[in-house]
Formats: sequence, structure tokens, C-alpha cells
Amino acid sequence: MDIQLQELIDKIKLDGVATAEEEAAKIISEAEKSAQGIVQEAEKNAARNIEKAKLEAERLEKASVDAIAQASRNVLLTFRENVVKELNALLKDAAQSALSADLLKTLIPEVIKNWTEKEDAKDVSVLLNKKDLDSVQSSLTASLKAELAKGLRIQMSEEVVDGFRLSLKDGEAFYDFSSESIASLFSSYLNPQTAKIMKEASQTMGN
Repeated sequence: MDIQLQELIDKIKLDGVATAEEEAAKIISEAEKSAQGIVQEAEKNAARNIEKAKLEAERLEKASVDAIAQASRNVLLTFRENVVKELNALLKDAAQSALSADLLKTLIPEVIKNWTEKEDAKDVSVLLNKKDLDSVQSSLTASLKAELAKGLRIQMSEEVVDGFRLSLKDGEAFYDFSSESIASLFSSYLNPQTAKIMKEASQTMGN
């Protein structure tokens, strides 16, 4: 009887140990799975954060590059506008200096003689400001004697600042030979050339 009891006790102990070992193994397995899941989730989060940080860094870099490029364009545009403005002013000053009374005495007769080859002299008027008219009238009267006899008119106009204008058929058409008009004519050619030169210069600087 004692032997059977001892065997029963031993069996209970063995069963308890086995059960405990199974439970322990189960707990360890579940803990390992849980730990593995936590590690995987942490790795996913880390990867997402790294990708997010990378994208943000790329965005900031692109924004910085775009900002620098825009600032450079603005500087070049402002510089070009200033150059064109200065160039226009220089052209106007040069044209004003060139349109002296002596030049008008030569230029106006040449223009009128060429013009009256296709227009009746009576339809043409030469308009000057008072100062220039006083300076050149006697010379023009002598140079354009034939044209004046055919109806050409030489008149004063307050609208003319410098140079002269040709008025055709009582003002139906005007041809402007003022310093501003001459400067605009040159400027219309030079400004694209200036822009081209500056563009080429900016490309060279970029290289």
C-alpha cells in the first residue's frame, strides 16, 4: 500500500513537472513571438520614419535649390532691366546730342528731297520746336527753296521737344525724327542683343 501511494505521488510529481514544463515552453514561445512582433513593428516604424525623413530632406533640398534659382533669376532680370534702362538713357542722350542745329540743317533737306519724290510737297510739313526753328529756318529756306515754292511748309510745334517731325496731309500721318524716336529705334534692336549677351554670360557663369 505504501509503495502504491509512493508511486502515485511520484506520478503526480512527474505529471506536474511535465505540465509545468509545457506551460513554461508555451509561455516562452508566446513571449518570443510577441518579442518578434514588437521588433518587426519597430523595424517597420523605423523604416517609415527613415523614408519620411528622406522625403522631407529631398523636399527641403529641392525647395532650397528652387529658391536659389528663383533668386538668381530675379537678380539677373533686375540687372538686365537696369542695363536696358541705362542703355536707353544713353541712347537718348546720344541722339539729343547728335540732333544739333548743324545736323538738322543737313538732315532735313535730305529727308525732304527724298520724301517729295513720292509725295507732293504741298502735303508735307516740317515741324520743329521754336529754338531749333529759329536756328535753322534761314538755312532750310535756302536749301528747300524749290520745295517751298511747291507748297512745303516749315512750322513751329510745341509738341516737338527736339529733332523734327514730318506731318503729311494736314496731320493724317506723322513721322517722328526726335531723339526719343531714334533712341527707341536703336533700342528695339539693341535690347534683344543685350538680353542675348546677358543670357550667354549667365550660362557661362553657371558653368
